[in-house]
Amino acid sequence: MSASRGTWQNWGRSVATRPVRWLHPTSTEQVVAAVREAVVDGLPVKAYGAAHSFTPIAATDGVLLRLDRMDRVLDHDVATGRVRVQAGISLHELNPRLAALGLALPNLGDVDPQSVAGAVSTGTHGTGSRLHGIAAAVVGVQLVTGDGSVVEVDEHHPWFGAVRVSLGALGILTEVTLQCVPAFLLHAREEPMPLPEVLERLAELVEDNDHFEFYWFPHTEKALVKRNNRVAEGTMPRPLSRLRHAIDDELLSNGLFELVNRVGGARPSWVPRMNAISGSALSAREYVAPSHDVFVSPRRVRFRESEFAMPREALPDVIAGLQRWFDAGHETVSFPIEVRFTAPDDVWMSTGHERASCYVAVHQYHRLDPTRYFAAAQEIFTAHEGRPHWGKMHTLDAGYLRERYARFDDFVAVRDEADPHRVFSNAYLDRVLGP
Repeated sequence: MSASRGTWQNWGRSVATRPVRWLHPTSTEQVVAAVREAVVDGLPVKAYGAAHSFTPIAATDGVLLRLDRMDRVLDHDVATGRVRVQAGISLHELNPRLAALGLALPNLGDVDPQSVAGAVSTGTHGTGSRLHGIAAAVVGVQLVTGDGSVVEVDEHHPWFGAVRVSLGALGILTEVTLQCVPAFLLHAREEPMPLPEVLERLAELVEDNDHFEFYWFPHTEKALVKRNNRVAEGTMPRPLSRLRHAIDDELLSNGLFELVNRVGGARPSWVPRMNAISGSALSAREYVAPSHDVFVSPRRVRFRESEFAMPREALPDVIAGLQRWFDAGHETVSFPIEVRFTAPDDVWMSTGHERASCYVAVHQYHRLDPTRYFAAAQEIFTAHEGRPHWGKMHTLDAGYLRERYARFDDFVAVRDEADPHRVFSNAYLDRVLGP
């Protein structure tokens, strides 16, 4: 097990810590040894995969475990669709390995650097009115608890409702069993649409597509809608040409967008006009490709993000509240606002627990202070029973969150069993769960 030194920083540059020990385990046994040694030394322990959370959920000044070398596919059963992996494997690495087995995850988010452990522990989700987040595909985990014990948790274990979105509060996930589906192609259709039309047709767009989302450009009524639908068996792929991919996804969405954000930071008054131009410059496109190639987009412009899940019917009022804030001239924002949808699930600490949800994500360029914008958005979201994404920025505490999660106290009770001495806690978890 090798070690690193120095300051740890997350991807969004919103969190930095200097751990006492920074270790790179390759096995469950090495994680157990690291936890037991930390307990003897009186040090807290945290684990991370890609450092893609914007909150300090993985931060510690104690022992930090990077799980990226725990990246093996351990077992698979094509007949049942179940795949066992080491929890540090990234979605970027896992998706093509599943495809080679003729399998896929049923839903994904729009980026893939996250580790499986990080994605499920923070409630990473995609979009689809009849689908759930990635954690709903978890059917078993191997967990190293606060005394260094290794516990296998499956659907029959009393901790199962808690471990699928565990916030890193119950222990270190070392292995995960995922319920996959046969590999599938998606027909992607992307096109500009005026925001009023999106909201007027919302029920149709959400319910008549397997996966629907849209991006709204602040200070405008311009939006980009994305509809992704499964194709009939036997349909041949029709991927984007290399040239179209290079222009749309690399030049415009990353290279030019970085420039737009830098200019907007220096000249805020230009942002509404730049957003209007960006929204007008978008052209429609359609293609057919493997599911993970459609779901995932390259995101190289660094940003910070806050995202909340609300009841689906609240979305028009949420959008109206954000419009009023922008119209009042408080701040200009160059990043589009992303809106997605999921079905209710039974995962205790999932943002979609027992509720059909809309997700509204606000972003700010990493060189700009997001505090005022995110605070205003949070006030709007919480007025509509918003649940914050565990890996994205918010300022809420256990008092608020207990009112939003019916199984909150049950989760805390499992935490008391798995980690009674709070080996895996930090200031963030103390705030959102209580000490």
